[in-house]
Amino acid sequence: MARAQAGDHQAFAQLYSLHKRRIYSLCLRMVGNIAEAEDLTQEAFLQLHRKIATFRGDSAFSTWLHRLAINVVLMQLRKKGLSLISLDEAMEPTPEEGPGRSFGAPDLTLTGAIDRLALERAVADLPAGYRLIFILHDVEGFEHNEIASMLDCSIGNSKSQLHKARLKLRDALRKHLPQEAQP
Repeated sequence: MARAQAGDHQAFAQLYSLHKRRIYSLCLRMVGNIAEAEDLTQEAFLQLHRKIATFRGDSAFSTWLHRLAINVVLMQLRKKGLSLISLDEAMEPTPEEGPGRSFGAPDLTLTGAIDRLALERAVADLPAGYRLIFILHDVEGFEHNEIASMLDCSIGNSKSQLHKARLKLRDALRKHLPQEAQP
């Protein structure tokens, strides 16, 4: 770390090698687009190169880098803005929702893939704040105190956002269950 801060390009390359997968994974889960995640990962490491001298060591380097990457993604999301659709469009089924229900025996080989896709879609449909907390805690494995320091929020806020994210996921996934399987 000290060598990278002093301008050693080999040391920076080592930091990149150690952290690139986790940062890419974070970016991909936040934006849901491979090309955009690659660009954001690259931008995060460019920001790291510019700001590495400002790392004081108050927290773990990985936590600091994670926060830097989150800021890069959030800035990109702010620039893009939210997509607006009319309420009429939101109520009508779209082709992306897939074909209607077919009759016959269920294809058990596809069940796991369909469940995974339903989960990925449900996570992608979460509001940005809920999705971020859910990914950081349940996917990346960060504790609430780490998330609170990364996002500059309270531990209670982190817990609350995670709870609400899980409720929304539960509701979204319940819609994908066959009627006879629902409680």
